[in-house]
Amino acid sequence: MSTWRFAGINFDHMHMGDLLRMVQEHPEGEIAGICHEDREAMMPVASRLSIPADKIFTDYRECLAKTRPDAAILCPATARHGEWTCKVAEFNVHLFVEKPFAASLAEADSMIEAARRTGKLLAINWPLAWYPPHNTAKRIVDRGEIGELIEVHYYDGNRGPLWHVADKAETSAEAAAKKSESWFYQAACGGGSLLDYLGYGVTLGTWFLNRKKPIEVTTVVDQPPGLEVDEHSVTVARYDTGLSKFETRWGTFTDPWTHQPQPKCGFILKGTEGTISSYDYENTIYVQTRDCLAGKTVPVDSLEPPRQNPIQYFIHCLNSGEPIRGPLSPEISRIGQQIVDSAVLSARLKRTVPLVD
Repeated sequence: MSTWRFAGINFDHMHMGDLLRMVQEHPEGEIAGICHEDREAMMPVASRLSIPADKIFTDYRECLAKTRPDAAILCPATARHGEWTCKVAEFNVHLFVEKPFAASLAEADSMIEAARRTGKLLAINWPLAWYPPHNTAKRIVDRGEIGELIEVHYYDGNRGPLWHVADKAETSAEAAAKKSESWFYQAACGGGSLLDYLGYGVTLGTWFLNRKKPIEVTTVVDQPPGLEVDEHSVTVARYDTGLSKFETRWGTFTDPWTHQPQPKCGFILKGTEGTISSYDYENTIYVQTRDCLAGKTVPVDSLEPPRQNPIQYFIHCLNSGEPIRGPLSPEISRIGQQIVDSAVLSARLKRTVPLVD
């Protein structure tokens, strides 16, 4: 078996810990090194995964030059995805970028171009893409059981990004209150619930809709006192089949991975011949069809290798030479980014806008 060496570059987003754990658990994965400008920011993950001191760096150039990884996992603040992807791409490595794609379509395109120049893989990870209920819903949609999919309704979020760290370990109310100290709440860094969560909904929505694009977008965001970013957004996208809705929320009553809040986090899909409700973390989905108008509960699929988690899938593509497909692909994620850019513009102008390109 091949051994694929990964470097973890930039720990701004707490998901770095989850992804490095997946590398360590994979029989063909190895952590070559980790890097962040603030050494202390890496130490909780380094300690938990027993990463030795000689693999810990504060200069990304030194890290990549000395460890010579095959791939880099990037978890910078949203507004720095383009910058960091282009810098790291110069070291001729495969690129695995944690969601969202970028803070703008121009940045996303610069990332696609950086990977194209080296011929290396670029994947944008959306953790919702690995949830069994949503994969089960996609299978049912693709089989045509609910006819043509014409509406996607999405609501998702959590109590807020400061309530947890890697692997959903809970922090405290005191930590969650320190919003002014976190990039998540800084506009210049790409903070806010819209940029954090809308990409999930519209990217998976594009996957459900088989790459269909909306015609126009209307978005409203809240304006929390004392904050420079939103904690709640509602986006309505008009397609040629009608309206779909995507809602993001920091400040749900509970976190969906402990107790589903109300509204529930996840998707409702409406087709011409039926409907599906697919909620995060649940063991069943609910399906209505013409021959079962009352609806039925369907157990979620058991995900099989190589599609059980993002690192497993990424290594599969490295081994097989297959392109990245589905929500992690630059093609589908770029359509999602178009919708996000349109939503940002609509919220700023306070009016409906055509899809940005």
